[in-house]
Amino acid sequence: MKLLKSVVCVALLVSAVFVGLSADALAQGVLTEAEKEGLLQMREEEKLARDVYLEMYALYGNTIFSNIIESEQRHMDAIKGLLDRYHLEDPAAVNGVGVFTDSHIQDLYDELYAKGTLSLNDALEVGVIIEELDIADLEELLNQTTKRDITRVYKNLLEGSYNHLAAFEDQLH
Repeated sequence: MKLLKSVVCVALLVSAVFVGLSADALAQGVLTEAEKEGLLQMREEEKLARDVYLEMYALYGNTIFSNIIESEQRHMDAIKGLLDRYHLEDPAAVNGVGVFTDSHIQDLYDELYAKGTLSLNDALEVGVIIEELDIADLEELLNQTTKRDITRVYKNLLEGSYNHLAAFEDQLH
């Protein structure tokens, strides 16, 4: 019986590798639809933040934007790592700055970009809006997963978003 269990485990691992699943993904299990949707959403949300901050930095040259751009890129990269691990198609793979696959995120980008172009103060307020949105969404998504790797990334992004929010609020006061 013990030999049979060992053979079955080896067969599952070989099958998983053969069909392209990483050992990490196998160990973590299959994603729920909510987890898949959450990862895809956060990839585009982090891109939205980075893209808006790129545009605001180009307009105003305020270093808060350039500092946070780098952090948002790291956030995007962390989510991309999870997309790769779970073999999910990257919605941001071929999209340039300000272009999004999700129409809701595209509309949000267009609205936030327009507000940010009105003044530096408006651009800083846009930063607050983006970080508050990220915080709310990450807190909700944390309740929708039990996967350690996803939870770890979401918690790191959440911590970063709280820091970014504080930085934007400090600039406004």
